[in-house]
Amino acid sequence: MAMFDRFRNVRRTGPVEVGTHHDRRGRDKHVAACTAPGCGWSADYPDRAAADLAAQTHRCA
Repeated sequence: MAMFDRFRNVRRTGPVEVGTHHDRRGRDKHVAACTAPGCGWSADYPDRAAADLAAQTHRCA
């Protein structure tokens, strides 16, 4: 059964949004996802600093 993610503390850096959510084991994870049309890039990180750095350095093709 799929779990519904609830993101909190969402921040936008250019076209990339960074948010915090709980994974299936209850741990905090941070995700960075590009919202530009046709990009589709996203990644999970264990800490917020890594997700913020990825959002600042992401470049769409």
